[in-house]
Amino acid sequence: MDQFFKPNPKHMITRKTILLAMLFPVIYCAAQAQAPSFQPDLSNFNLWTLSGRTIVSVVDGSREAVKFNAAKGNGLYLLNDFEFKEGSIEFDVKGKNVDGRSFVGVAFHVQNDSTYDGIYLRPFNFVNADTIRRWRAVQYIVHPKFPWFNLRENFPGKYENKVKPVPNPDEWFHVKITVFGKNVQVVVNGATEACLRVEKLSTYQSGKIALWVGEGSDGSFANLSIRAAKTP
Repeated sequence: MDQFFKPNPKHMITRKTILLAMLFPVIYCAAQAQAPSFQPDLSNFNLWTLSGRTIVSVVDGSREAVKFNAAKGNGLYLLNDFEFKEGSIEFDVKGKNVDGRSFVGVAFHVQNDSTYDGIYLRPFNFVNADTIRRWRAVQYIVHPKFPWFNLRENFPGKYENKVKPVPNPDEWFHVKITVFGKNVQVVVNGATEACLRVEKLSTYQSGKIALWVGEGSDGSFANLSIRAAKTP
């Protein structure tokens, strides 16, 4: 289970972090020279491989979505026959405001069901009364080498952050993840500023994409759109 270490009040802002924040807009603009978007059909189960969960098609308001059940371990809904290198991944997602029971996001550069980079969000921390935990709302991971607890212990405040603007933790929100070279950026609900910018820790340069839920979590996803960066 995603437990919490003793809060470290120093969310370290290094010169390298500041330089990355300054350079990323340039990198991000370059990544926007992209091919047309691809919207895989989430409800066509023949296009996907599921592990660690069951999944059903649902209609939630205006959205045609898929919903994971809650279970032990991580769950992945892997898109078959599609290789992702660089570009953007966008989706709508709905978790819940239940402590320790809502970890929802995307795995990318997936090598197998236990080896990948990932970005996920903790909706139960969006408006948490503990302000330290609000800084733990969005998380970058690399499995199996750099799970969240390893990163938090060894790099406090570097690979997780708060989310702005703050979504309703029980409602749908939109996520855009941009991957360009070693740089990863996360934007929520069309914000003008990224809520997380990191340099990848893995050496994976390509791999598959999967919708992802963490330990004990269910979650719903809709409107997945993938846009690969154009190659020269």
